[in-house]
Formats: sequence, structure tokens, C-alpha cells
Amino acid sequence: MASGKTTFGRALARQTGMQHIDLDFYIEQRFHSAVREIFAKKGEAEFRRIEGAMLREVGEMTDVVISCGGGTPCFGDNMDYMNSRGLTVCLQASDEVIADRIIRGGNKRPLMAGKSRDEILETLREHMEVRKPYYDKAQLLISGDRLENRSQIAETVGDFIKNHLRNLEERE
Repeated sequence: MASGKTTFGRALARQTGMQHIDLDFYIEQRFHSAVREIFAKKGEAEFRRIEGAMLREVGEMTDVVISCGGGTPCFGDNMDYMNSRGLTVCLQASDEVIADRIIRGGNKRPLMAGKSRDEILETLREHMEVRKPYYDKAQLLISGDRLENRSQIAETVGDFIKNHLRNLEERE
């Protein structure tokens, strides 16, 4: 959550000429409802079922960079599915950076709505403890702390392309 997945995904897609798909936005477009509204009206279990189905739909597309929600890898066999479809990248950012981003964004995230900074930090730590085993299945881990401005984003994506995508091309 707020680690920079959409920011990184969008920039990576632009640099590689691929299409970027933000899974939450994709769901909102398909269901004509905000994720937080789906969460509120249908509950987390139903949202996660929808999310898994939409993940599989976009996962069948080619030449795409998909940014998924922070909980997506942690339900059903979503992480195994993602690993079977392409390169998975986990963006890790510090709790402090994530809390700042959530607060700057107006606490619009369903799991953080209405919480104080201390409550956000506590929730982040609790979620990370539960989610870490799933995140550890990602094929690559990079820092999301330095995605605060265009220069940092360009540098992070450039380093990623230089260090990881070229290695993949060499293996093929």
C-alpha cells in the first residue's frame, strides 16, 4: 500500500513501450464503482474474489505492466498466478514514507480511512507481518522510497531496466 506501485508501473510501461494497467482502476472501470465503495457495499471477501478474477483477465494480456493493490498477492493463489505470468516486482518502502503518502492522499484507502498517523503506522506493521510471506515470493525486490519526484522515479526505473530487464533478455 502506497509503496509506489502505480507510479513505478506507469513509468516502467512508458520507458518500455508497454501498456500500464492499474488493477484497482481496471476494477473501478469494469464495475463502475470505486474500490472503497465495493469494499463497503460487498465486503472484503467479495472484493478479493472480484480482484482475483480481474487479475486473471489482465494477466492474460501481453506487453503490459500491471500494478496491483497491496493485498492482491495475499489472497487465493494470486501470487503464484502472477509469478507464472511474468516478472513480479515487490516495491518496499519504509513505514514512515508510506504513512506520509497515505496522509498526503487524504486517507482514501479503504483499510486506512479515518485513521490517525499512529494508527496508520500500526496497521502498516500489522499488514506487513501478515503479507510478508507473500511479498517474499516476488521475483525481484526494489525500494519504493525514492519515488517522490520525477527525477527519483526516472532514476529508479532506469536502474531497474538497466539491472534487471537486460539480465532477463540475456537469459532468453
